[in-house]
Amino acid sequence: MGAGGPAPGRRAGGTGGRRGGGGLGMDLGLYSEPAMGFYIGFTDFAMLTPAAVVGNTPSSPSKILVAMSGGVDSAVAAARLAKAGHQVTGVTLRLWDGLRAAPAGRAGPAGAPLPDHADDAHQVAESLGIPHQIIDHRELFARDVVDPFVEAYLSGITPSPCVYCNRLVKIQTLLRLADELGADAIATGHYAQVRRDEHGHPSLHRSRAGTKDQSYFLYRLVADQLDRLLLPLGDSDKQQVRAEAAALGLPNAAKQESQELCFVADDDYVAFVEAQAPGRIRSGPILDAEGHTIGTHPGIHRFTVGQRRGLGVALGSPAYVTQIDGARHAIKLGAAAELYASRVLLTDTTFGNDVTFPLTAEVQIRSQHRAVPATIVSESTAGGDRQVVLNFQSPVRAISPGQAAVAYHGDRVLGGGRIVRTLDTPAPPADPSPDHDTPDP
Repeated sequence: MGAGGPAPGRRAGGTGGRRGGGGLGMDLGLYSEPAMGFYIGFTDFAMLTPAAVVGNTPSSPSKILVAMSGGVDSAVAAARLAKAGHQVTGVTLRLWDGLRAAPAGRAGPAGAPLPDHADDAHQVAESLGIPHQIIDHRELFARDVVDPFVEAYLSGITPSPCVYCNRLVKIQTLLRLADELGADAIATGHYAQVRRDEHGHPSLHRSRAGTKDQSYFLYRLVADQLDRLLLPLGDSDKQQVRAEAAALGLPNAAKQESQELCFVADDDYVAFVEAQAPGRIRSGPILDAEGHTIGTHPGIHRFTVGQRRGLGVALGSPAYVTQIDGARHAIKLGAAAELYASRVLLTDTTFGNDVTFPLTAEVQIRSQHRAVPATIVSESTAGGDRQVVLNFQSPVRAISPGQAAVAYHGDRVLGGGRIVRTLDTPAPPADPSPDHDTPDP
């Protein structure tokens, strides 16, 4: 996917990751890309042919940098590459350890210090007999991931920071280091696949095992990045990987699964945001479906669309957060039927060079959401700009601004974008089935 060279077909103007581009409404510029000159190109999707699997590791010995987080997945990825005869170097990015000096005017992070996974990664590298480097990227991570994460919650948006960390911090850093060291490729422990077609063009796909898939978090990677990315766990599931780590005697084989976000201790997002934004938390009104004030809340960062618990008021019937108004610091409650919508405005879109609009695909709006049929179109606005709109075949429940909407064709990732807002609220299905998954933090 992505942007490496002129694409056939029409270029979609103004829909890349730049602040305020393309007439995309309330784009806050959160997680905006640096000026990289990438574009979104489109050709006839109907002419696509299935990608041929050429394997997740190179056939000849190569010099490879492996991102090692200290967890079991990246450890096994490194072990597999080393066992295959490649010259492997482990690289750990120190991103956030809970001890970073707070920027001027802000308190430090909430909760106890996070564990130092770099030590675990170093022990694994020693056990494998491979070199290991630690790169301190805490300042970059704070600026490009943590600060936008906090700003999003303060604006009433539910962000998906891992999507942007993978592209803006982890993959770009590894590729730059690979160039400096003369490495042929980089590798991570993500559960996904990179495949190539008959012309050698790479594309991203779901994990073959299917029980654990992380392609959703990698959808923003472009062709130049995928071209040098290896995913050795693409055909494995977690149980296999953990058993392999134990068989190899890796020191972290029994290590528990990492927490949801690497920089939030105890997964307490509310406490984290409050600690990072002292003096900026504001209370506001709780509104009913008609817009009447029925209570007061302590801050919109505590809520997300679809939330039912912890609302602070009782309406006598089940109520859910149906809307968060960042400008008024208000949350609106309503019945489950009011959570359904079918038209969604997207921004910061990235699609494959062989993708054209209108695009029919299965679209996933949360990491644990089941992808459902939709059509993605590029429309003209009243001002003459272009905007990308997602039209679901059937209304979808609890669409949350800030989350990623990722389009698939079978197991191939076609691309996606960040949800800005819903454009309508149609009547729900006659018998709407409960959707128990929750937005990604």
